[in-house]
Amino acid sequence: QVQLVESGGGLVQAGGSLRLSCAASGTIFGVMGWYRQASGKQRELVAAITRGGNTNYADSVKGRFSISRDNAKSTVYLQMNNLKPEDTAVYYCNTGSWSWGPGAYWGQGTQVTVSS
Repeated sequence: QVQLVESGGGLVQAGGSLRLSCAASGTIFGVMGWYRQASGKQRELVAAITRGGNTNYADSVKGRFSISRDNAKSTVYLQMNNLKPEDTAVYYCNTGSWSWGPGAYWGQGTQVTVSS
């Protein structure tokens, strides 16, 4: 059984920064990623990373967000800089896949709210 525990969300002003963490237990798959879902919208990929460090970002966060991974700790991080109000969403950690698509396992979600 895979468990994902997220932390680091909160309220921040536009232009600020937050760092999300996701600690995984159980089977660790090749790809770990972050998705987000804003109110009334579909869940979308934010960023993902392979065991080897290859990354994939949504166009809307390129240059502002950075994903990293500590394989020894089975933890993935999302550093979010220059946050915008449109980044407001519930952010979910994900794993369970060896490809870029979403895997079967999700964290409980952490709220990120960016005020203007």
